[in-house]
Amino acid sequence: MWMLHSATMLPAFLLLFLMRTSNSLSETMSRDEKSKLRNQVLEMFDHAYQNYMDHAYPADELMPLTCRGRVRGLEPSRGDIDDALGKFSLTLIDTLDTLALLNKTVEFEEAVRRVVADVRLDNDIVVSVFETNIRVLGGLLGGHSMAVMLKESGRMVWYQDELLHMAKDLGLRLLPAFNTSSGLPYPRVNLRYGVRGPETRTGTETDTCTACAGTIILEFAALSRFTGDPTFEAHARRALDFLWEKRQRHSNLVGTTINIHSGEWVRRDSGVGAGIDSYYEYLMKAYILLGDDRFLQRFNTHYASIMKYISQPPLLLDVHIHKPLLPARTWMDSLLAFFPGLQVLKGDIQPAIETHEMLYQVTKKHNFLPEAFTTDFRVHWAQHPLRPEFAESTYFLYKATRDPYYLEVGRTILENLNRFARVPCGFAAMKDVRTGSHEDRMDSFFLAEMFKYLFLLFAEEEDLLFNVEDYVFTTEAHLLPLSLSTASNSQAPPLVNNMAGEELDDSNFEWTCPNTRLLFPDPAFPRNLREPIKSAVDNSCPRPTTHRREPGMGRPPLRAQDFMANNPEHLELLRRMGVSLIHLKDGRVQLVQHATQAVSAVAAEDGMRFMQEMMELSSQQQKEQLPPRAVQIVSHPFFGRVVLTAGPAQFGMDLSKSSSGVRGFVTVAEPYKGCSELSNGEIVAGRIALLQRGQCMFAEKARHIQKAGAIGGIVIDDNEGSSSDTAPLFQMAGDGRNTDDVTLPLLFLFHKEGNILLEALKENREVEVLLSDKARDRGTDGAEEGDCPTEEKDHTSPASSKPVDQSQVTTQEQTTDDSVVGQESVQPAEGLSSYISVDEGEEPAVDGDSSSQSEDSLMADWQEDLEAFKQMEKDEL
Repeated sequence: MWMLHSATMLPAFLLLFLMRTSNSLSETMSRDEKSKLRNQVLEMFDHAYQNYMDHAYPADELMPLTCRGRVRGLEPSRGDIDDALGKFSLTLIDTLDTLALLNKTVEFEEAVRRVVADVRLDNDIVVSVFETNIRVLGGLLGGHSMAVMLKESGRMVWYQDELLHMAKDLGLRLLPAFNTSSGLPYPRVNLRYGVRGPETRTGTETDTCTACAGTIILEFAALSRFTGDPTFEAHARRALDFLWEKRQRHSNLVGTTINIHSGEWVRRDSGVGAGIDSYYEYLMKAYILLGDDRFLQRFNTHYASIMKYISQPPLLLDVHIHKPLLPARTWMDSLLAFFPGLQVLKGDIQPAIETHEMLYQVTKKHNFLPEAFTTDFRVHWAQHPLRPEFAESTYFLYKATRDPYYLEVGRTILENLNRFARVPCGFAAMKDVRTGSHEDRMDSFFLAEMFKYLFLLFAEEEDLLFNVEDYVFTTEAHLLPLSLSTASNSQAPPLVNNMAGEELDDSNFEWTCPNTRLLFPDPAFPRNLREPIKSAVDNSCPRPTTHRREPGMGRPPLRAQDFMANNPEHLELLRRMGVSLIHLKDGRVQLVQHATQAVSAVAAEDGMRFMQEMMELSSQQQKEQLPPRAVQIVSHPFFGRVVLTAGPAQFGMDLSKSSSGVRGFVTVAEPYKGCSELSNGEIVAGRIALLQRGQCMFAEKARHIQKAGAIGGIVIDDNEGSSSDTAPLFQMAGDGRNTDDVTLPLLFLFHKEGNILLEALKENREVEVLLSDKARDRGTDGAEEGDCPTEEKDHTSPASSKPVDQSQVTTQEQTTDDSVVGQESVQPAEGLSSYISVDEGEEPAVDGDSSSQSEDSLMADWQEDLEAFKQMEKDEL
């Protein structure tokens, strides 16, 4: 994607990996078909952008379910994620260069005029330095680059660098964050007051993520070279130099979180996903943009360690920086989906194909990449905020290989966005990919990145106003011209040589990237790489196996029901089966199996069976925790595009056993509480009744509406302001008596989601909904192709010297904001890893109508994973 024309580049560096393979490969999809898909991308962008402008501007972001803008301070706080919002029309700034790339020059010019006239940066508000840098500063610089390009072609002749002046103003407002002894920036800054003093309401933080400190150089260097002020680039270089100095020298890996004052690693797990990802990306791209050889050497040093320790093709699994052979997680987060694209830039195409194919198969299994998923490709965190990283890697792999397969992948992305995320007022993030429920959220990066990569995937050269290979994409997909590499920066102070005493190891420089025409002389080669990975994902559902005894062991393998966590003999048997124990800092013992580490294939099979037995025993002894359900509004004008997360009932009709769910028009019960015989029974008959929580048991409400002839019921929380965004899943219990007489389905909505339904009923005479276990595709019912049959249960268990109580052995799966802890049996695929956690403490039960458990109580057993998720949301990479 980034061809190098810089005079500062060594001529030995020849970026050839973007050479096309044979033209015949691209003929599988006709130009007409590509044109139709390209036009579809444009229509989808218009739908998202125009709804932001109509319903949200000048707010920072659009809330697509309620058709209004998200203004910080006026909506319930979402925690650190709101630090991206600074009352500076975030989405419009983030979208500027997207408008230009999509050849919407009229809209681009109008948007620039709006930003210049309306946006103010002198706001008394605390924002994320990282997010403000990549989204707002990057957006202003990308918009400036496009405005200059258009002015040079005879358009926008009125433009006098207004966006650049705003960018410098913003850069100066971010600079106080870098006033630390290490040079690493504070994670937050007050746009008006900086970081010092009580009025700033910040400056007390001690930790930041590696990516937060290491994803500054492109924007700050571009700002320096556009303006001639070297200050910004110098600060960004200092932060990068410090991170390099603090790498673990044995593994050459960096941790996820670092103390900005002492430089000590706070979180020592290392991967290529949340918290670290764009640090690696910016080392490579800083070399491309700035021509400094040290950035390439650092990247190559890190990359060699990534491929040695983290890469387990097709997986990318976090490790500990001091013990890189010890896994830190047995699940992956969706942010690592950018990495195949970075490998394309590196020229390492084969592992890029393999990892991308794994991600594609997970996408086909769940419609979107879950925010996190396990090594056997099941949901770990079920949220999906319409992240663009997978589309990004798809585009770069197509550019590198010209394999039409990636055009079909792009088509799948488009179809899933339209089928599952599109709503009347834009595109809504997925709250739970399993149920298809939505979140009232459309992040600015959706417009900044997703539509750029999808448009470029299907565009021909004549569809573009300019040559994109003259630009480098930032991590937010903003366009910075490669001509900046030759821009004068003579006023820059001498750089601190943090590599003193280290020889520049030329052997670690890979000055040339391979021509893909030589890599793939056989067009079938990429397909041959993909097939085994497709099979691994397809075969990841649990399957019974026939027991065979390992030769030489002289006895049957260890059975799960006999296992004792501190029995040395049992531990040795586990070792032979490729199963190891990891003692977590919170006291839990995690069982991890790597089939490749078993002493034989038979022992590996015994290990997989042991893991499965653990889960089967726990599922037999633990009370079932029902997964969330979905309320899907299917009538005009929603047509199934609004899906609300609903809590299940432990009685009544089991929607998971219904292929079609229950569909009907809704009506409000009278009395609304439903605690006595209904006075509007004739109206409720044949419909789904809406009820308010309180005054009586849920089962009593269900009996009253059932007696009136209702076909289903929805209970709406009476606690004003409650939302599935912030509260754990609520599960309705019975009344202590036999509830077999209740045969209709009853679901629970929190106040916010219930209000969406009530507002729809207020504005439309008739509202029809579908009650189901998951949202139905428009026009299809039943499970999606590739789904695995699963049971979702909760289990926890202490590790002791006696046989482990199997009812307390856990695997875990969480739907982020909903804090739903689910359960699935784990059967590891060949060559992959799976895990079970043996935990101390009881899982708190969920109350009936009295009150839902607090999130802290519900999540106590999962604190380590929850901390990791909070860090991921905090970084928002």
